[in-house]
Amino acid sequence: MSEITQNISQFKASLSEKVTLVAVSKTKPNEDIEEAYAAGQRVFGENKIQEMTDKWEALPKDIQWHMIGHVQTNKVKYMAPYVSLIHSADRLKLFKEINKEAKKNDRIIDVLLQVKIAEEDSKFGMSPENAKEFLEHNTANNYPNVRVVGLMGMASFVDDETQISREFSQLEKIYNTFKDTYGFKVLSMGMSGDYPIALKHGSTMVRVGSAIFGARNYDN
Repeated sequence: MSEITQNISQFKASLSEKVTLVAVSKTKPNEDIEEAYAAGQRVFGENKIQEMTDKWEALPKDIQWHMIGHVQTNKVKYMAPYVSLIHSADRLKLFKEINKEAKKNDRIIDVLLQVKIAEEDSKFGMSPENAKEFLEHNTANNYPNVRVVGLMGMASFVDDETQISREFSQLEKIYNTFKDTYGFKVLSMGMSGDYPIALKHGSTMVRVGSAIFGARNYDN
């Protein structure tokens, strides 16, 4: 049994059926994805649209592709025909573009509102206040080809588990405030280093890369 196959099996055995495992395959070759696929994994996450599109064209069509990185509006058109979920919807301009390209493809594209919960300046996302305002004013209803199905957030990249827990707790509270009103099903929190903490705060979707595929190759 390969290391990838073993890791996939372990995650599937340890996670609740209510939690979706997104195998983050960015920078990884198709062969690694095929190994994970053979082990039963069907949901993969990428952070570059061109790389994801190349993989979509080459790999089995029952794979669900999730865009987990920051999205440039001028590249939405490339993933609009196939993307299953966009985790990083963080601004109105992007909503407009996703709606336009989804309509062209006769699709309704599912998205998550990305909320900035980390104290680090480098993270993208709406502020918690802006996210609440967006939802309270039913802004998403202006974009019929975009469906908001939940929230996504990233905690600070620190060793302080108390801080990470506090940040995840903040997003959990926002999610719980709006989930019934909007029928939310997805709270995407947690990566290789902090997903156990995220699960304690109600995460329904974890994005795991290095713990499945090993260290990333940034020379690609």
